[in-house]
Amino acid sequence: MKKILIIQTAFIGDVILATSLVEKLSAFYPELKIDFLLRKGNESLLHGHPKLNAVLIWDKEGGKYKNLYRLLRQIRRSKYDVVITLQRFLSSGILTAFSGAKLKIGFDKNPLSRFFDESFPHVIEIHQQSQHEVERNHQLIQALTDDKVAMPKLYPLDADSKTLGQDENSVTISPCSVWHTKQWPADKWVGLINRLPKTTKVYLLGAPGDKEACNRIAGLSSHSNIEVMAGSLSLLQSAALMKEAQMNYVNDSAPLHLASAMNAPVTAVFLSTVPQFGFTPLSDNSAICETSDKLACRPCGLHGKKACPEGHFKCSEIEVII
Repeated sequence: MKKILIIQTAFIGDVILATSLVEKLSAFYPELKIDFLLRKGNESLLHGHPKLNAVLIWDKEGGKYKNLYRLLRQIRRSKYDVVITLQRFLSSGILTAFSGAKLKIGFDKNPLSRFFDESFPHVIEIHQQSQHEVERNHQLIQALTDDKVAMPKLYPLDADSKTLGQDENSVTISPCSVWHTKQWPADKWVGLINRLPKTTKVYLLGAPGDKEACNRIAGLSSHSNIEVMAGSLSLLQSAALMKEAQMNYVNDSAPLHLASAMNAPVTAVFLSTVPQFGFTPLSDNSAICETSDKLACRPCGLHGKKACPEGHFKCSEIEVII
């Protein structure tokens, strides 16, 4: 086996968790050329990654299917020995099934899994503990390696750390999420910040679209040492900042997985989703905060929702320990 392609065209957190396969395969096969295919917008996560040969990008906005078939032609020309898709949708199934690879591997939920050489279950339990997502992913390469799961890992460049000028006594807070029911309300974050020691530097992290919400939280807080970094940092710079922080407070969203990939201390807030789904933090120093009330409506789905279906958002009524 000389060349392998890993496909994960979902969101930032999914790509981060998929790096555990890169770690495992590179450890077992030091000479293996590992390529990674992801969606446009996520490629900065893997910038300068020392264990990847190439990063392929699928532009899903500017001519989605035209670019898909361009990628397929590129994949076929590359003559991979193995293609692994972690995605469970038709597009990744097409790239895998028709890749021309000697060995095609994926999950049985993929609509084209019958054309794979090997397929595996991807099971998420609602009311009992599931495997962690990295364990589910590891099924796909267990026969090529062993049964020990590797942790996800990112590689910020030295410049990502040196340009930040981080305060030694600091915490980061990533208060936003694409999904409203995954996002602890702003007034709760304000209350948490106000309980932090005044000597602690507070960095508010997020995407460019989160800057307004972060500015609002900073403005409502009585804490005098807050810096809004949302929209100002790359993903790897954010990861480097989190690595050096005393604690990182996050929702059940991408920053949680950034912390895991850096083995950074993290406290994760779970609201409408539950830890049993298998997307919990993996850092050595990690904590989970969730409601202790047995809400009949929780979880209200595998992913977050734009608004609380019941209108009360009781799952957000929790206390986060500092």
